[in-house]
Amino acid sequence: MKRVLVANRGEIALRIIRACHEEGLEAVAVYSDADRYAPHVHAADHAVRLGPPPAAESYLVIERLLDAARSARADAVHPGYGFLAERATFADAVVDAGLIFVGPPAQAIRAMGEKTGARQRMRDAGVPVVPGTVDPVTDAEEAARVAADIGYPVLLKAVSGGGGKGMRKADDEAAVRRGFPQAVSEAQKAFGDGSVYLERFIESPRHVEIQVLADASGRTVHLGERECSVQRRHQKLIEEAPSPAVDLRLRMAMGDAAVRAAESVGYRGAGTVEFLLDASGEFYFLEMNTRIQVEHPVTEMVYGIDLVREQLRIAAGQPSAWPDHPLKPRGHAIECRITSEDPFADFLPATGKVEHLVIPSGPGVRWDGGIDVGNEIGLYYDPLLAKLVVWAEDRPAAIRRMRRALRDLVVVGVPTSQAFHLRVMDDATFASGAYSIRYLDEHGKALLADGATTLEAERAAIAAVLAEESERRMGIPTVQHDAASSESAWQRAARLNGLR
Repeated sequence: MKRVLVANRGEIALRIIRACHEEGLEAVAVYSDADRYAPHVHAADHAVRLGPPPAAESYLVIERLLDAARSARADAVHPGYGFLAERATFADAVVDAGLIFVGPPAQAIRAMGEKTGARQRMRDAGVPVVPGTVDPVTDAEEAARVAADIGYPVLLKAVSGGGGKGMRKADDEAAVRRGFPQAVSEAQKAFGDGSVYLERFIESPRHVEIQVLADASGRTVHLGERECSVQRRHQKLIEEAPSPAVDLRLRMAMGDAAVRAAESVGYRGAGTVEFLLDASGEFYFLEMNTRIQVEHPVTEMVYGIDLVREQLRIAAGQPSAWPDHPLKPRGHAIECRITSEDPFADFLPATGKVEHLVIPSGPGVRWDGGIDVGNEIGLYYDPLLAKLVVWAEDRPAAIRRMRRALRDLVVVGVPTSQAFHLRVMDDATFASGAYSIRYLDEHGKALLADGATTLEAERAAIAAVLAEESERRMGIPTVQHDAASSESAWQRAARLNGLR
């Protein structure tokens, strides 16, 4: 394996390209017209255009990706996350084209991608599973009958689902009958599969996941847990490792279960087994993500293992050098997802041009970003711009370091989630560690009730001045605004940052 095509974009593409270079491999970037000037394109050794901005005409077209690999003479393909990363058909197509797929075998992707089949496999492997159906339910009548047996509340869930799509909570029979056709319709539109199953709804659990690695020989290890309970509409916003709710005994139990889950499908590479953890300490299998996770950096920071380089080594058939004894986490890491969303407008997606960017640095601070000054942020792709990650000797110190790093971050030109993250770092409930996946439901309104604070507005004004000074030094004419509007630098900054 000498040259790897990265079948993705943004921060994860840049992350993989850097790992390739550290492994002595060449990297091939692909891009749509919208990403022509993206950082990952410039960082790669070769770059191949895929097509127009819509993902359905570029990043999701398997044949175009394979053509790009052939034209660049790549011998391997890394899918990253999202897009085609968990499509077994893509893994098959890559292998059929004579290329190495940097990921698990297609049969493992299929086995874990079909939710009801995965639940049965987990039961057979002795992995705890939330009580519910193994097979899809056929209609609302059957759904109501099964729900009565399971006990309310229940969740209607898409068999091929993810990200909260095709999911409905039901507290009684009427809600099941009402929610069933809605879940089926949403699942069909999102995944091309309207199959739905039922499981008991666990009240206010935590979302805790275990990182696993499996080499070509079949040896599988786990690298502890990540806490992912700060979510909005089932989308993660903040992750940390280790979890403040997990002790050594529970870590070993969950880790052993995750290893059994991976081994049950003949897994290879890096993967994540997700669990729901209830208040009593019982945990239940949720799903397995057969790819690298967005939040993988927090595990890397506390365990000292580069997961993407491990993916490359496993794909190349290199034997693992992992110790036989379970690794222990060192210190604490927190990740904040910096997205192009307006937290003061219910996190609506935002667009704009990155006019000025100051990236935090200093001890224990990591920036996994996919943006640069001048980049246009549109609505074609996921709003994730970057991941801000910190490490410190313990959780309180990590929270303080993240607070400092967030204050150092400056993004002018597009609203971001930065202000939300700052407020979470100042929140007493988050600081206590006693929170669940209902954290935003219970505290979100209070966190964002006042809109932008004076401090945030002042920082935006400073950022605007910095941006204009930078433009002046580079000889770029300052943007002229309508004189009648009398828009000041502060007002312009507030407008550009979604603070007004």
